[in-house]
Amino acid sequence: NFLCTEAKMEDKKAYQDSMETKLSELGVKIDQLQVKAEKAGTDAKANFNQQIEDLKTKRHAMQQKLAEFKSSGDEAWASMQTGLKSAWDELSSAVEDAASKFK
Repeated sequence: NFLCTEAKMEDKKAYQDSMETKLSELGVKIDQLQVKAEKAGTDAKANFNQQIEDLKTKRHAMQQKLAEFKSSGDEAWASMQTGLKSAWDELSSAVEDAASKFK
């Protein structure tokens, strides 16, 4: 049973590390969109800035979920993984949608 627990902890750590890396990469994309927004015309800039603020809010929510995930017990992390994946999918989709509007 100890080996099963140890394997679960390694899986949790690997998943956590993967999500942290992905979140960091999305943070870079959001920062890049911010730079593009600053170069946009006045009307477009206001719209883009609102989208970027929404992305930052979603990123913050994702960071909070990840923090909860980190502190979750070995038994709870599997169920938390679903909520974390859902938040990730929403954030990732929103960033890609915003990026497509900046082209």
